[in-house]
Amino acid sequence: MDNLYDSVALKCSEITTKSYSTSFSLGILSLAKKYHAPIYSIYGFVRFADEIVDTFHEHDKTTLLKEFREETYKAIRNKISLNPILHSFQLAVNKYNIDMELIDSFLHSMEMDLNPYLYDRITFETYILGSAEVVGLMCLRVFCEGNDVEYQRLKPQAMRLGAAYQKINFLRDMKADYFSLGRAYFPLLKIENFDEAAKREIEAEIDNDFQEGLRGIRNLPIGARFGVYVSFVYYYNLFKKIKNLPPARILEERIRITDTRKYALIFSSYIKHKLNLI
Repeated sequence: MDNLYDSVALKCSEITTKSYSTSFSLGILSLAKKYHAPIYSIYGFVRFADEIVDTFHEHDKTTLLKEFREETYKAIRNKISLNPILHSFQLAVNKYNIDMELIDSFLHSMEMDLNPYLYDRITFETYILGSAEVVGLMCLRVFCEGNDVEYQRLKPQAMRLGAAYQKINFLRDMKADYFSLGRAYFPLLKIENFDEAAKREIEAEIDNDFQEGLRGIRNLPIGARFGVYVSFVYYYNLFKKIKNLPPARILEERIRITDTRKYALIFSSYIKHKLNLI
C-alpha cells in the first residue's frame, strides 16, 4: 500500500462489503489474505452501482448512474479518486489489468435495470453477462495475478458460476424484484405463469451452470479455491432449499440461509477442502 489514503479507501470497501453481505464477506475471509483487498474493492464498486438502480428511488437514478460511470472511468484513467470506493476499485483494476470491457458490460446491465421490461433469451443473457459473469471474471483476473493463459483456461467455468449465482438471486428475490421494482428477469416469464413446470425448467438450467462452475473451482489457484468453494456451497444450499419449495412460497417471501447454517457450511467446506474432497 502506497499511502494512508489507499488504506482508508480500501477499508471503506471492506466496510461496505461486510455491511451489505455476510455471505460474500465470509467467502472473502476464506481466501488467501493477498486477495482480500482487491476482492473487497470489486464488491464495493458493484454494490454501489447496484444500490443506485435498486434503492435511490427519490433521486434521478439515470443521472446518478451516468455520473458514477464517468467517475469510474476517470478514476481508472487518473489512478486516483476522491470517492474512496472508486479509488480502491481503480487500484484493483490497474494492478490486475481488469479489462475495461468487463466494466462496460457491468455498467450496461445496471442501465438495463433503470427501465424494466420483459426479457427475451438474448436480453436475459446480456443482462446475466454484465451483472454476474463479468464480476466473476474481474475476480478471476485477481486470482490469476497476471497469468493470462490461466485466466483464459478458467474463464468459461467462472462465467457459468457467476450465472448460477445470479439466477438463484433472481429466484430468491422474485417477490421484491417484481412487486417493488417491476422486474421479471427470466425470459418471457410472466409472474402469473410461474408454476412448478416453469420453476423446474429454471432449476435445471441453474444446476447445469453449477456443475460447470464446480469444475472451474477445482482448478483455481490454491489461495482462491477454498474461498470460492465457500460461496459455491452457500449458493448451492440456497438452491436446494428453493428447489424444495412450491412456486407460491417463492412469491411470498425471500428465502434465506440462517447465519448459524452459514457457519456450519463453512466448517464442512473446510473439512472437504483439507481432505481434497471438493
